[in-house]
Amino acid sequence: MPGHPVKRNGYTLAHAGHHVRLRPAAFWLAATAFLVMTGWSVATVAYFAFHDDVLKGLMARMRAQQYAYEDRIAELRTQIDRTTSRQLLSQEQLQQKLDELMRRQSALESRAEAMGGLADPGATGSIKPASRGGAEPVGKPAPLGDLILAPPRPDGKQSNIQDKLGRLEASLDHVEGRQTAAVEQIQARYEGRTRQVRAVLDGLGLKFNAVPAAIGGPFVPVKMPPASESFAHALTQASVSRARAQDLWNTLTFVPLRKPLTSELDMTSPFGVRIDPFVHEEAMHTGMDFRGTVGDPIHATAAGKVVKAGWEGGYGQMVEIDHGEGLASRYGHLSEIDVSVGQTVRVGQVIGRLGSTGRSTGPHLHYETRINGEAVNPEKFLAAGAAILGERPLIRSTRSSVQD
Repeated sequence: MPGHPVKRNGYTLAHAGHHVRLRPAAFWLAATAFLVMTGWSVATVAYFAFHDDVLKGLMARMRAQQYAYEDRIAELRTQIDRTTSRQLLSQEQLQQKLDELMRRQSALESRAEAMGGLADPGATGSIKPASRGGAEPVGKPAPLGDLILAPPRPDGKQSNIQDKLGRLEASLDHVEGRQTAAVEQIQARYEGRTRQVRAVLDGLGLKFNAVPAAIGGPFVPVKMPPASESFAHALTQASVSRARAQDLWNTLTFVPLRKPLTSELDMTSPFGVRIDPFVHEEAMHTGMDFRGTVGDPIHATAAGKVVKAGWEGGYGQMVEIDHGEGLASRYGHLSEIDVSVGQTVRVGQVIGRLGSTGRSTGPHLHYETRINGEAVNPEKFLAAGAAILGERPLIRSTRSSVQD
């Protein structure tokens, strides 16, 4: 039978009447070869069957890893770009803030210069310069430091610069507030001065509109800035108030408010009814007498034009000045006259010398003020001048009177 072992060592294979005897070693070698070939065939079939799927999976994993790396690199690049953009943006914002502060400082300096033109008008219509003592003008900001002009550095200094810019902004806010308050105070001062001068003129019974000589020009109405421009609006209003005060101060240069003598006024005879020193009867004294020394300079108490300069009866040597609007002043008993008829005189100008000419009992000045030719008491003018200009009050003499 096929495959039937015999008692001898080995294996016999029978097929179709043929017998093949194999030794044990050959048999197992053949069996092993057969099994190896069978496994190799199976592996080969499996390899070719699953080769594409394995390769695809491997490629997919490699692509996934590549995409992951690329995404990480892109994220890092985005973070770097974002950080760089933030630094550039922060630097640009700081520069814009600095430019804004520089513009504000320039504007505040321009405001300070404009405020410098709002000086007080003097009593004679001149402008009194403000006392500065070498200091900065009120409301003028200090210059920005050079340190702030340096670009920010990415080493922790940026926040320090931001703090400095914040302090500078607060300082400029403070200066701006001071400037606004100063303009309001200036306007209030001018308006108060205007009311004071008007009250003086009303108290003197004057409706004075004197215009100094040699002024003029085209009429250009003032354009008020809009209310939204608060400082410019306030500055223009203050300028208008100053112009009105200036006009009134100019008017006061034509009102006899000042002393006719540089020394203290030693009055020996007042305005009004008195006993005449020559006839010893009641008489109207149309002026005031002030004691002095022959040759003392006599000053014009207001600006105007000389209408009389010479001998005038009981006045002796006399000067009369027309101040306009019917207002005039007279200076009698002069020893010397230093002006001529038609001459224009300014406030405080020497017009003559004290004397005792005419109807006089001794050296003195007979001083009169007149409105529309009518004598009025000069004392109210001198008292008004003392109140506004700070002149010393009259001294009434306790010595023997010197009268004309």
